[in-house]
Amino acid sequence: MTEPDFALIFKALGDSNRLMMLKMISDGEKCGCKLLENFNISQPTLSHHMKILCDCGLVNSRKEGKWSFYSLNNELFSEITKYLNSIKNIKGE
Repeated sequence: MTEPDFALIFKALGDSNRLMMLKMISDGEKCGCKLLENFNISQPTLSHHMKILCDCGLVNSRKEGKWSFYSLNNELFSEITKYLNSIKNIKGE
């Protein structure tokens, strides 16, 4: 992954609703309808937030009929951790 890829990810993480959505799906796949129950937002707004999270790769989605189910992309979270550790370990700072 390149720095622009990581910048897109960190930009997606810059919204408190999206952070809460990630936390909600951290313990397993959730239907969008279950996520929506915990927010005072419309379904199109939830879809917008989830599209941002999916587009940058943080979240996987799958359709089942009319429902969308979301889960974390654990492989990407591992890459993010490695990237942040590489920044932390830069010498001379």
